[in-house]
Amino acid sequence: MSFVANLVSPIDGATYPADEPHTTHRERPLLVQYDLERVGRALDGADFTTRPSNMWRYRELLPDIPRESGIVSLGEGMTPMLQADALGSRLKINHLFIKDESQQPTGSFKSRGMSVAVTMARAFGTRRVALPSAGNAGGALAAYAARAGLEAYIFMPADTPPANIFEAQLAGASVFLVDGLITDCARIVREGVDRLNWFDMSTMREPYRVEGKKTMGLEIAEQFGWSLPNVIVFPTGGGTGIIGMWKAFLELTQLGLIDEDELPRLVAVQSDGCCPLVRAFEAGKPYAEPFPNPKTIARGLRVPSSIGDVLTLNALRQSDGVAVAVEEGRIREWMTDVARHEGISMGPEGATCLGAVEYLRKERWIGRNEVVVMFNCAAAQKTAGFPDSDNTPAVLLDKDHVDWDRITGSVTDNPPQGLE
Repeated sequence: MSFVANLVSPIDGATYPADEPHTTHRERPLLVQYDLERVGRALDGADFTTRPSNMWRYRELLPDIPRESGIVSLGEGMTPMLQADALGSRLKINHLFIKDESQQPTGSFKSRGMSVAVTMARAFGTRRVALPSAGNAGGALAAYAARAGLEAYIFMPADTPPANIFEAQLAGASVFLVDGLITDCARIVREGVDRLNWFDMSTMREPYRVEGKKTMGLEIAEQFGWSLPNVIVFPTGGGTGIIGMWKAFLELTQLGLIDEDELPRLVAVQSDGCCPLVRAFEAGKPYAEPFPNPKTIARGLRVPSSIGDVLTLNALRQSDGVAVAVEEGRIREWMTDVARHEGISMGPEGATCLGAVEYLRKERWIGRNEVVVMFNCAAAQKTAGFPDSDNTPAVLLDKDHVDWDRITGSVTDNPPQGLE
């Protein structure tokens, strides 16, 4: 039974049919729109606890999957909600939690989006996918593409942590390092769409990764007994996490599963070494200007510009939330604090959340008795150097003079059926 109505542009309301692949509208994202009246009837009396403990338990609020192609899954979803009593005591917050996405199949929250996106790509007959990545998304795409039998091409900045590079190579992806930023990698991916007939899986350039990220919001609601915390703090680069969770909460209110008066305040966290959304939020702008010379050890936050900026900023403002830039030089300190106080291996992106909560509590923006959820998006060890191994070194590309012969040379001699 289909619950998807269409794809819609939040910018001007333009709609597209959902039974064929689409990317963007006027260079802005498309979102999946559901027939929530029919979803409500289907969910009447539904007991999620009797369903498998993964994100596909929310199937009525996920894209339609043709039976013949099936779901591409590694068991993603339903990550633990861990109470952080030691940190909470130090910060004078009585109800502090960490949603630990490091326990996903590929070690980061990217598993969610890639499961849905790769599932839909395969359903539409795509056989070759490509992605710019700061690390974790590349590893996730490589894993899910391998699971689905698709070819994957990953373009990463040259200073991407070795563990991320190794992870993508291990799953059989063709990995290329670029002497530039993720925006340079993204440009190369877009240029390759016509050259090599791959599908661009970049953040917000297809409508399904955000649907996977949306399940973080659905899980939070279920884990809190179909209530919601007061504050959700999320490290933000491309914006899919904030966009997806806010979409989930709005859909749940329309279904009557949560009270619209109890929606959480969303906090987008960035490093002061790369904070385009914070600057735009503080200036009251509807979009973010590209951030010059971005520098941060939190590679997932080193996103100088994103086509999801408008939607991210809208979600923050609609939720009465805020965007916070934390001190780059303290990120390792916060990683250590979480590990030593709570025993949780928190990556540098998630560690920025501790800095934001620390600041917002001092400012009394967060109250002592409020329920606060921070996100650990990936494990700390994914950013560490990987020991020498016999894996083939990734190819290094010049961002200004892309050697397409080297990229083309990695394409298999026998392309997947349907590709020329």
